[in-house]
Amino acid sequence: MMPLKKGDECPTFQLKNQFDQLVDITDYLGRRNLVIFFYPKDETPGCTKEACAFRDDFEEFLKYDCELFGISSDSVQNHLSFSKNHNLPYNLLADEDKAIRKLFGVPANLFGLIPGRVTYIISKKGLVEEIFNSQTNPIGHINSALKTLQGMI
Repeated sequence: MMPLKKGDECPTFQLKNQFDQLVDITDYLGRRNLVIFFYPKDETPGCTKEACAFRDDFEEFLKYDCELFGISSDSVQNHLSFSKNHNLPYNLLADEDKAIRKLFGVPANLFGLIPGRVTYIISKKGLVEEIFNSQTNPIGHINSALKTLQGMI
């Protein structure tokens, strides 16, 4: 699968969230702006920093009629623990077989050993407006997403 690029339509998918509820992305496409961020692993330093930064700016994202989704290959149970430990107010989706990561074309880093950290900003039209890819700059994902959303007004 070719990696998504700006202007592409957001792929449709379903995954379970941290509460073991099936989330269908088509329930949000065309209705809200979306920020979908793929991250390597729950409770690791960089991922915790990123998840908590999205949490800390959650109200700002709501101003842009935005829904946040964090996706990793961790289990529903791990996501629930991670979400509770850090009071995360958004859905964490369990992509245990990495099928959605592949669907989006998220690259792996460090010789393919570490899953990539990539954020996609999707407009209400269902189109990819921006992609931010940085394994080592977790806060940059939040800044890029907010800057893109501000420009979409």
